Amino acid sequence: MLRTRVLRFLFFLAAYTLKAPVQTSAQEFYKDKTINFVVGTSAGGGFDTYTRVIARHISRYVPGNPSTVVNNMPGAGGLVAANHMYNTAKPDGLTVGLWAGSFVLGQRLGQPGVQFDARRFEWMGAPIRDNPVCALTKASGITSLDDWVASKRPIKLGGNGPGSTPSIPVRVIKAALGLPIQLIDGFKGTGEIRLAAESGEIDGGCWDWSSIKSTWRRALDAGDVKIVLQINATPHPDLTDVPNAIAQAKSDYARRLIKVGVHDQVNIFRAYTIAAGTPKERVAILQKAFTATMKDEAFLAEAAKANLGIDPLDGEQVHEIVAEIFKLDDKSAQDLKKILLD
Repeated sequence: MLRTRVLRFLFFLAAYTLKAPVQTSAQEFYKDKTINFVVGTSAGGGFDTYTRVIARHISRYVPGNPSTVVNNMPGAGGLVAANHMYNTAKPDGLTVGLWAGSFVLGQRLGQPGVQFDARRFEWMGAPIRDNPVCALTKASGITSLDDWVASKRPIKLGGNGPGSTPSIPVRVIKAALGLPIQLIDGFKGTGEIRLAAESGEIDGGCWDWSSIKSTWRRALDAGDVKIVLQINATPHPDLTDVPNAIAQAKSDYARRLIKVGVHDQVNIFRAYTIAAGTPKERVAILQKAFTATMKDEAFLAEAAKANLGIDPLDGEQVHEIVAEIFKLDDKSAQDLKKILLD
């Protein structure tokens, strides 16, 4: 009996000894430090809004309770931030990046300007799977998909740049559905696209429904903006009366373009990256803190107040999706490259 108790004590002591240094070192490392969130778009858009809400809550779940700060690094549709995270950010667990996850596909397609290997990034997680929709202003004169199809002029839609989130769905539906579209790239974020639409410079844009209903709520409620098309694998429950792009496609080729170009990418559009080479124990701490934040009552209440949908993926799920993207066959890759990057 005594021998059994001694063995149990030694087993417990060994287990505690193995765990204690990681927790203690993490506590010591993050105490009085600041976690810097780098957002690859300008202030006021969905990426920025999600990040600021997450940053206000996540430190409670990081040992040492570090402070947080959000910095915007717009440029090339988010590619500047992506390259920064890979080539400049220190792999110390103090920098987290959010840039358009569609650049992962961009790497697979050989997109110019991509200076990272997405397979080497660490992934903290994603707060939501995107549900792309097209929002057009009342002033555009387009209040339905039928109006759009019949339009005698190309409808001007805002984008960030080739391979970026607002531009990709626009390019795909133009190719797959033959809609009259003029893509205006060069905006630094969806906040700027909204302002340009409100001023009459463009007619609208196509990006995540959760972001639009949060940041463009007043215009939606006033009837000044209308959702005329969704680009989802299945209709969104909020938008049951809005036509879905996949159902409008008239060929297997068009349906495949929509699936591969949009549906297969939306899960990681808002995935947070941690610099490649960050110590595994710090990666695990940030991943665990992110998952806990996604369940936190105060966070969920603030997200709901801001009309931010929450349907999270953890870091491992994001990693698996990234790996799948690099299995894309060469024929599909060449087709998508012509549509998305040329």
